[in-house]
Amino acid sequence: MSEDLGLLFHKLNNQLGIILANAELLEAKLGEDVARARASQLVASALEALTTAREIRLRLKADPDINPPGNADSAGSQRDLST
Repeated sequence: MSEDLGLLFHKLNNQLGIILANAELLEAKLGEDVARARASQLVASALEALTTAREIRLRLKADPDINPPGNADSAGSQRDLST
């Protein structure tokens, strides 16, 4: 996986972690059943998003067509597609 793509996944995981932490705090502080159920849905969705991001990252790492050995694109250079 290119360095740029790895950085994007790192940022995504950080952002989802913040969402998850805030949803868990909200869930713990809410007393009303309906509001607490909605907060629980937020927690479950954030956990699912983290799992999905991890699965995508692992698939990209494992797929040689997407991540060819010696890929020099990690420095942000564009591949010449004219040839």
